[in-house]
Amino acid sequence: MTTIEDFMRHQSEIIDRVGWSVTLVHPGADDTDDSVPFAYTVGLTNHGYPELLIAGLDPAISQQLLNDLAARAYDQAERFTHGQRLGNLIAGYDVTIIDGAPTEQLHPAAAIARYGHQQVRVQQIAWPDPAGCFPWNDGYAYPASVQPVIGCP
Repeated sequence: MTTIEDFMRHQSEIIDRVGWSVTLVHPGADDTDDSVPFAYTVGLTNHGYPELLIAGLDPAISQQLLNDLAARAYDQAERFTHGQRLGNLIAGYDVTIIDGAPTEQLHPAAAIARYGHQQVRVQQIAWPDPAGCFPWNDGYAYPASVQPVIGCP
């Protein structure tokens, strides 16, 4: 069985090699009905960037999207701003960047454990429904529980 120390050591190796790591959170059998899968980066804080978070998507897709944006921040010094729309992340759709604080449901625990609650800033990548609506828009096609958000633009 992997211990938290093993996890943190492995994560540190990835951060040292790449500049960040992606942590995937899967709801367990004992989680509440409103638990959703989410993923977040760990390591960007150390370079002066917010950690990135995405909720409600397949873990492999979440990891790919976060790695894409983290590379843009880490390798190209790209900064994302609250309310910014990005049309070059998911083909055919814009995503929106949201600044906010971790919530009980979307809590980047590994980043907070590593850097401390006061140091970790979070930006969520919010994705639209097929019609282009976001969770804060009237007419969003999915229940709010599908993609909880840390704020709205």
